[in-house]
Amino acid sequence: MPTLAAPPTSAAWLDRLNRNASPSARFTAGPVYLDFPGGAVESYTLGNGLRVLLQVDARAPVVSYNVWFHVGSRHERAGKTGLAHLFEHLMFNETSNLPAGRFDELLERAGAETNAATWTDWTYYYENLPADQLPLVVRLEADRMRNLVLRAPLVASEKEVVANERRYRVEDDVDGATSEALWALAFKKHPYHHPTIGWMQDIEGFTPQDCRAFYRTWYAPNNATLVIVGDLDRLRTLRLVQKGYGAMRRAKLPAFEAPVEPAQRADRTVVLDRPTPTAKVAIGYRCPAFAHPDHAALAVLVEALTGGRSARLYREIVTERELATDLSGWASTFRDPGLVEFSATGRGRISAEDLEGAVSASLARLSDDVISEDERDRAVARMELGFLRGLETVGGRAESLGFHAVVLGEPVGALRRIEAIRAVTAADLQRVAERYLLGRPRCVVLVRSNLAEGAA
Repeated sequence: MPTLAAPPTSAAWLDRLNRNASPSARFTAGPVYLDFPGGAVESYTLGNGLRVLLQVDARAPVVSYNVWFHVGSRHERAGKTGLAHLFEHLMFNETSNLPAGRFDELLERAGAETNAATWTDWTYYYENLPADQLPLVVRLEADRMRNLVLRAPLVASEKEVVANERRYRVEDDVDGATSEALWALAFKKHPYHHPTIGWMQDIEGFTPQDCRAFYRTWYAPNNATLVIVGDLDRLRTLRLVQKGYGAMRRAKLPAFEAPVEPAQRADRTVVLDRPTPTAKVAIGYRCPAFAHPDHAALAVLVEALTGGRSARLYREIVTERELATDLSGWASTFRDPGLVEFSATGRGRISAEDLEGAVSASLARLSDDVISEDERDRAVARMELGFLRGLETVGGRAESLGFHAVVLGEPVGALRRIEAIRAVTAADLQRVAERYLLGRPRCVVLVRSNLAEGAA
């Protein structure tokens, strides 16, 4: 468990920082998390609601700067899907202070790398940069949170970029189309039904007014978590944040609660005909939310089945029986219940139906051929190694702090997560297999090739 220290509420430097600040720019100190790799993580909140997480690590003269907005495709409504992702593009364009293209130009000149990502529960923007360029990135990020310009020609241009991205990644990509079909089949009421990139007709229908309304609603300091990790001076950094963000006003955030997906009572199957040389299959079972006590055990089970050449399902389907060229699995790490996915690409002329039957039969044997202690140990070791590697860099630590702050409400949730993974027993793996997989209703996507004989 992470060790907490009391917030330094009486620190004289914090009093000096707040002395002449407006109410929206005054900092309140929160908990200090002591045991996170790389050093203690300090938390602060501006009067306007912006949450700030700092980790001072002076081992290298670099900084990672993340801005996490608590909005993703989960917050969208039917007919307006894909807006969260569109903003990932729009935010790199014009502000009232900078022309389009200037943001990237300034950061490139400063030696920084920058990018963004959007998913179901969040959108985040990051820069990894030399430590002496921190004032620049604070100024640029604060500017685009407050002063983005959304003119019709620019919105139209970015819509076309996203539409082409959808064509490339979904409509002309078998794996993308399969994943989209699986989630649309599994969720009928919850917004996890629609893809983060959005449906094409929605993308094409966005107006500048839609974009301005979305920006005013969600891009606000009280809907953001700022994470700064690296070679920092605490007081100087907080002053920069205070100067950049302190004048911003809170937004009135909508009261949002995603609808609960009804229980699935029977299997659901959809067949896709695609110009692919080999069959594919995707199988989805209901998965608890990331915060659920069973999620860690379910993730270890999926790792034991699919995580590498020695994993049971991979070894049987790919290596020994040579029915597939690849096989993977994943337990969704979402705020709300999602899916445990298993996906395979067939080898040669195996049909989608036969491939699905082989994968399902292998999973069904878990009822008798339970996961061994050795399989459990190897899966946990692989996951622990991945965890440690992910926290080696300032960028990896900043991303972990932001993700867990948004999805769990606990910045150092990665520590609790790895403890939960280490505590999983072989008996736990059998229990979650029976609770979530064995004999449970599934969603299945069968991908058949519609290429003419010999066309491949």
